Amino acid sequence: MPPIYLDFNATTPVDPRVADAIEHALRMLWGNPSSTHYYGQQAHAAIETARGQLASFIGAKPGEIVFTGGGSEASNHAIKGTGLLRPRGIWSRFTDRTLPHFITSAVEHPATLQPMEYMRKLGAHITILDVDGTGMVNPDDVRKAITPQTRLVSIMHANNEVGTIMPIAEIGRICRERGVLLHVDCAQSLGKIAVNVRELFADLVTIAGHKLYAPKGIGALFVRDGVRLEPLIHGAGHEDGRRAGTENTPYIVGLGIAAHLCQIGLPASIDNLLSLRDRLHEKLRAALGEKLSLNGHPEMRLPNTLNVNFHGCNGAELLRRVPEIAASTGAACHEKGKESPSPILCAMRVNPEISIGAVRLSVGRGTTIDEIDRAAELLILVAMSYS
Repeated sequence: MPPIYLDFNATTPVDPRVADAIEHALRMLWGNPSSTHYYGQQAHAAIETARGQLASFIGAKPGEIVFTGGGSEASNHAIKGTGLLRPRGIWSRFTDRTLPHFITSAVEHPATLQPMEYMRKLGAHITILDVDGTGMVNPDDVRKAITPQTRLVSIMHANNEVGTIMPIAEIGRICRERGVLLHVDCAQSLGKIAVNVRELFADLVTIAGHKLYAPKGIGALFVRDGVRLEPLIHGAGHEDGRRAGTENTPYIVGLGIAAHLCQIGLPASIDNLLSLRDRLHEKLRAALGEKLSLNGHPEMRLPNTLNVNFHGCNGAELLRRVPEIAASTGAACHEKGKESPSPILCAMRVNPEISIGAVRLSVGRGTTIDEIDRAAELLILVAMSYS
């Protein structure tokens, strides 16, 4: 039997209906979407259908969707595209007071933090906000950090490790009032909870296909009408001049179908994921008691995500002892053969002696009650074997 898959936050399997749509596109929609003849227009029409499907899912207009090679590219484009845009002259002529300023948080994905560091090397000022013990950003901290030079605030919608959902709508209202752009990384939240870009007051939104049952290598960036970005990839005028390169028609079609399927199934999916997650948590807690603790917000958390500390255990070693389960410790660092606590948990100020036992268990489409019960039995057995 294959291992029980409880790592849906890392990636999701491709939905069979998405795979069928991709196969059809590979066979039948092979024309260049920029060509004006029949074959090109067939591919172009399929892309526009997918653009509409994704836009409908997040409450956007089709023209606000830019297809990318994945979530990392989308976040890079949002950050670098904002920082590198030069409305007046070149950067070297700017004074220190007019260099761009960016705001982000200490628990962001590397696809946000690394571009921020890149902008710092170019001279930008970066503010990294602390989070509370549940991993949540305080909107008042965002308000206080904004300066006249702030160009962009970049805060994730939900954390990929502990699942904490950020107060993005409140942060968005603050940014809108102050005339500052807001980028929201929705790679983990989309498909698990409702995402509406208008209600979040978002200007830029990152989407990753492989987090919502589409393939790896496809994503999108929502760019609100009127927001200008410097392109990352220069060339021809694809994606309305915002991202050069002949479009990946099959994967774009797949992303559109995946978005449509998530949209029609979301309410039932949320209830199912929540039931499975809480069932697993309750079984572990009933058996282990105080030897188990939760990471992340107890309520404002993704319905599929359970990040727990097995006290007295090493999370990575625990998982190695349970090969029947495919899960992860989150974004734990490995340095010189020694496992250290996750930077996310460090930012949340979780005791390192406890957080070394952290394991992230994330359920998804296809997870069964039998798998949950079996996984709980296996984890409890190994956890209790520690002295």
